[in-house]
Amino acid sequence: MTVIDPEPQASAAWVPEVEADSDEMDDMPLSTRLSIADTLTLGNATCGFMAVYFTTTGVLIPHLTGSEDGGMARHSAATAVMLMLLASVFDLFDGLVARKLRSSAMGAELDNLSDLISFGLAPAYFVVVWGMVADDAHQRVSAVAAIVVLLAVVLRLARFSCVTLRDGIFQGMPSPFGALTVVSIVLLELPFIPTLLAIIGVAWLMVSRVEYPKPRGRLAVAMLGWIVVSMGMLAAWAFDAPGGQLLLQTGCALQLVLGAVIPLFATARRVNTFRDNRREARTAQLP
Repeated sequence: MTVIDPEPQASAAWVPEVEADSDEMDDMPLSTRLSIADTLTLGNATCGFMAVYFTTTGVLIPHLTGSEDGGMARHSAATAVMLMLLASVFDLFDGLVARKLRSSAMGAELDNLSDLISFGLAPAYFVVVWGMVADDAHQRVSAVAAIVVLLAVVLRLARFSCVTLRDGIFQGMPSPFGALTVVSIVLLELPFIPTLLAIIGVAWLMVSRVEYPKPRGRLAVAMLGWIVVSMGMLAAWAFDAPGGQLLLQTGCALQLVLGAVIPLFATARRVNTFRDNRREARTAQLP
């Protein structure tokens, strides 16, 4: 009778398992290593968090403690909006860098999570604070409007991950553009009801099927230039420069006009395309 020692088998079975685990551990850093694009995406998330921080410490807390100073609140509000603008710059460049170089396996998930912070939480929180500090605002109604904005961004980002569209377009207003439009509406200091309706309208556009062009080429350059100009307007307003208030109102009004005009052009283009298709179909049916 042959006696078989079980120890060598156990050892033999154990060694390949260790080797497999070692191979898996060698592969894991490759799939989780941050790329340059991912670093820019994390900068996006950081800007969103800091926007919430400045809105809290410079606008909300001074209002609650009764120590608010108009200049301090203005400076902090401008800083918060500038950080959202900077987040949109990071969001613009991380996609460009990812297409030119590479992104990690986490790239898409990091982008959605960062966008949720910078273009969902930060503008929604800005609306909440506006409802608490504005003289004619209603706090609870403003909180509902902020929830609508936040949920619109959540739904838009989720749909973006699930729906495949033709190259070069977004379905619904992009979340960075929507966030900056919401903040612009608040900074215009319109009466409460028009402000509320405009905020809800922007939230609806973010979850709508209206098509928006992706910022590439000249459009990306134009968008970057508009962000730089907007930062300059905010700086002039924050430091109470001559004409700073007028510059801010002009910039916010232009942002609002862009938010309203782009859907009109997109709708007109779709209607014209539909008419052309019907005309071609009728022509093809003729003998």
